[in-house]
Amino acid sequence: MTLYKAACMPGDGIGPEIIAEGRKVLDAAGEKFGFDIEWTDYDTGAEKYLKTGELITEDELKELSGYPAIYFGAIGDERVKPGILEKGILLSMRFYFDEYVNLRPVKLLKGVETPLANKKPEDIDFVVVRENTEDFYVGIGSRAKAGKQRDELSVMRELYSVKFGVDVETDADELAYQIGVLSRQGSKRVMDYAFSLAESRDKKVTSVDKANVLTDVYGLWREVFEETKKSYPDVATEYNFVDAVTMWFVKNPEWFDVLVTPNMFGDIITDLGAMIQGGLGLAPGGNINPKGTSMFEPIHGSAPKYRGKNVANPLATIWAGSLLLDTLGEKEAANAVVSSIEHSIEKKAVTRDMGGSMRTSDIGEWISKDILNG
Repeated sequence: MTLYKAACMPGDGIGPEIIAEGRKVLDAAGEKFGFDIEWTDYDTGAEKYLKTGELITEDELKELSGYPAIYFGAIGDERVKPGILEKGILLSMRFYFDEYVNLRPVKLLKGVETPLANKKPEDIDFVVVRENTEDFYVGIGSRAKAGKQRDELSVMRELYSVKFGVDVETDADELAYQIGVLSRQGSKRVMDYAFSLAESRDKKVTSVDKANVLTDVYGLWREVFEETKKSYPDVATEYNFVDAVTMWFVKNPEWFDVLVTPNMFGDIITDLGAMIQGGLGLAPGGNINPKGTSMFEPIHGSAPKYRGKNVANPLATIWAGSLLLDTLGEKEAANAVVSSIEHSIEKKAVTRDMGGSMRTSDIGEWISKDILNG
């Protein structure tokens, strides 16, 4: 029997409840398909921060780098200023482990209603591959007031490092600026991932950008896409501006197979994708380093008002577990998890938000049994 080691971070709010259901399902999938997952729990989140002032330590990051996968529940707490936990934990891990792919499946399951008129499951089944470490999310920028100032800004990555010296002279009362960074290497590797994924699907990749306005930064993106597609002659390609993509997601989602996008635009269009597949309660995400440590999570928040009430919907977390299995190479098990999620929806074995009457703690049991009996 194959043994995998994985880290588990339940997090805040409903996180511990939904991650518990996800682990039930992954353990059942292992029993069915002949592998085992050895879990190591990490206490990371608001409670630890409030008690110790620590977010995630260098020692913890080094230890976590020994795991191929991290299963993450949710993060966020009303007692902590917004952004502190997200930047100090999630973004720290994303950059430390160089998780340069954000993977978001957009798939309408049977039994789920979409807000799009007359669209069926066969019409909504695509994947967004979002570059996850560059663009305007590198976190460098500043504010300036009237007069002169000099700002020293830098980005330090395993892939490269860059420093900016910015001289600002203005008569404005106050202004702010943010610097976006795209590299040829960073763009190429996420595009290779997208093309390889498309080869296993319907062999089509759509590049998303705004090169008609932001000509330098996204002009480079287009150049790299043109170069990359030459290595994948069997994959059809097209370009789409991000504003047009939002329109076509609503009008003709069946047009898309794999989309590859810079960081900021990917963040925007994947939330729209989540809604057309039935809402945030069904939207999983993966932060992936194909050769290192990857992290898998639901994309919804920690919903602290529902903490401990046993009513939270764990399906997005369970689906994120399917992405974890797929990344480990257990593709048959990963597909079985998604199929059983779909069965639970068709049988109305769901929580109240989806029209059912089951508790959070019932869902993992139901899906686990469906996998084992499948």
